[in-house]
Amino acid sequence: MVSTSRSPEVWRSMGLTDAEYARIVELLQREPTDTELGMFAVMWSEHCGYKYSRPVLRLFKKYREALEGAGFENAGVVPLDEQYGIAMKVESHNHPSAVEPHQGAATGVGGIIRDIFTMGARPIAILDSLRFGPLDEARNRYLFEHVVEGISSYGNCIGVPTVAGEVYFHPCYSGNPLVNAMAVGVVPLNRIVSARADVPGSAVMYVGASTGRDGIHGATFASETLDEDSEQKRPNVQIGDPFMEKLLIEATLEALETGAVLGMQDMGAAGLTCTTCEPTSKSGTGVEIDTALVPTREPDMTPYEIMLSESQERMLLYVQAEREEEVARVFRKWGLNAVVIGRVIEEPILRVRHHGEVVAEIPPDYLTKQCPVYYLETQEPEYLREVQNLDLSALPDVESPEAALLQLLESPNIASKRWVFEQYDWLVGTQTVVPPGEGDAAVLRVRGSQKGIALKIDCNSRYCYLHPYRGGQLAVAEAARNVACTGAMPRAITDCLNFGNPQRPEIFYQFEQAVHGIADASEYFGTPVISGNVSFYNESERGAVYPTPTIGMLGVLERAEDALQAGFREAGLAVLLVQPPAWDDPHLGLGGSEYLSVIHGLERGIPPTLLLDAEAQLHRFLVACARQRLVRSAHDISEGGFAVALTESALIGNCGVQVNLPHEAFRWAQGRRDAILFSEAQTRVILSASNEAVPAIQSMAQAHGLACYRIGETGGEEVAIAYEGEPLIRLSLQACRNAYENAIPRWMERRV
Repeated sequence: MVSTSRSPEVWRSMGLTDAEYARIVELLQREPTDTELGMFAVMWSEHCGYKYSRPVLRLFKKYREALEGAGFENAGVVPLDEQYGIAMKVESHNHPSAVEPHQGAATGVGGIIRDIFTMGARPIAILDSLRFGPLDEARNRYLFEHVVEGISSYGNCIGVPTVAGEVYFHPCYSGNPLVNAMAVGVVPLNRIVSARADVPGSAVMYVGASTGRDGIHGATFASETLDEDSEQKRPNVQIGDPFMEKLLIEATLEALETGAVLGMQDMGAAGLTCTTCEPTSKSGTGVEIDTALVPTREPDMTPYEIMLSESQERMLLYVQAEREEEVARVFRKWGLNAVVIGRVIEEPILRVRHHGEVVAEIPPDYLTKQCPVYYLETQEPEYLREVQNLDLSALPDVESPEAALLQLLESPNIASKRWVFEQYDWLVGTQTVVPPGEGDAAVLRVRGSQKGIALKIDCNSRYCYLHPYRGGQLAVAEAARNVACTGAMPRAITDCLNFGNPQRPEIFYQFEQAVHGIADASEYFGTPVISGNVSFYNESERGAVYPTPTIGMLGVLERAEDALQAGFREAGLAVLLVQPPAWDDPHLGLGGSEYLSVIHGLERGIPPTLLLDAEAQLHRFLVACARQRLVRSAHDISEGGFAVALTESALIGNCGVQVNLPHEAFRWAQGRRDAILFSEAQTRVILSASNEAVPAIQSMAQAHGLACYRIGETGGEEVAIAYEGEPLIRLSLQACRNAYENAIPRWMERRV
């Protein structure tokens, strides 16, 4: 093993600082080899090492347990009942998608799916959160089109349905789109597989696709800012093969049936380096491998390249000694590589050979537990005081409510995302109960159980920009409210925290405050953060993205058949508005609203007040209504306010509606029509129910400390809204549908 002096530009180009390189030399008591240096670079990147975010993530209790205990697993697991658990995880693939949108998005899906079945879980659902710049820019349309294409081509091929998601457009994402993929699976509780290497003598088995040169230093690429040279980093983007992934899913789950697999980890970020050092570090063991045994698809690959490659559809298994052939036979049956490349050893050392020659020898803890941790400076951004200032008295009330509603329905952030989800196969697997576009969250039945699960991914980044702490809270609250509107009790969170450069004090302030908000809200609602991902450096020459802490929420229904949808399904139903009895909001729920942005071109004010107790009570109320089958539909009031939510319910169910809003329910609006119609005041839902069920619903609302108003009924071909008898809006369903359904297709007809 040879160590040589090298120029500082070598380690700097890998993302290491001079101080970090000096620390590596100090730990090893020598200069690292080229292979060792590459291994340190990827494992000490923010993407793998969480060196900037780790201190803040301790605010999440479940994260803290992982940090102080055995370490992170591939995904988090929530018990569903006595037999099954739900595994879930969300991760970003932002930078790869910016330079190669199809493969970047596709491999994001592939990677998150592998995180699920490495836990021993069968993947049953995919969700995605996508953020792009405005569609009037050709580059943004190109990215949007090919990201959606990449997700659909991969997800559709592997037979896992894409059941829910969100798409958001804003100028801040023009230079740096966000592509967050979430996956969910079902695992028998007695069959959960850990990412550990506990047993010396057990085999280190490489399975799946062969290794290529794609994705080398992908983790480092994800830990730097996009710039004009980023297009040259396409080799950092992996190439996916969904058909290979489907084979790998089935082979892995079958191999687990043997009982010979002791541990397992996906070769994602940092590839073979991560899958050897993390399990051994957790277990206090070591491993000795020979990279010459690794199946490669390109000639003359160096050990450096093999250890750092992030080629897709690969796993590392830790297999019981003398049962290697039993496991390998399963993978070969499915046409996959299965090769023993080394053994677990008692000595806590990661020893890498190539044709027998030692090319790296590092204690695993040096790569994991010795990763430097930085306590970064925070500073409140100067822009906050300016943008939080909103003088409603100087803002004219809405002149034409009908025109404003149509404008909002045409806003790409509100408009139907049918153009997106119709490209996804959401029926495969036949477990989807509430499909995309039909409810506030997706609902799936779980085979082998009466229970169902509701899934949602969500975040209002404008709220987070205007008030990072409250924005974090509101992201949790809305995601929880969405699953509750299907009748599911919110149970757990996986998050993807997308921010700019953390070494800028104002960015780290946003991050810390948003995490505080998420932690406080999740603790209050009893929805712990059980897994997740941090994605920093989301900025370009145009600046940083808005803080975007995406929340993936899991809810549980006692009976899947009780699931509620959002649409008005028949005429003659009573329409109800449920909300807290009273609240105080200086900006009347218009701060940071889509109305303010679309109609007035303003992104100002403080986001709506969140009453945590009322929000938690609303969740319980909705679950109780669903269990007793009192309600026919439920839809939360969020972007666009009451008028948009009411219209969406009418369009989803293809049934008109007429309402007359009482002053008592909108006393807080101070007579402003824009607040009545378009306020995004929180903790409000619109329900439909039979007339006979109304007294029971109102009684239940009162028992939960909520106000419930009967405001109208379904029927006809119009959306009609009056306030204290004064007509405000009267539009045909067809006019609303034209605005809502055609907005995105019209933009996408402008091909690049």
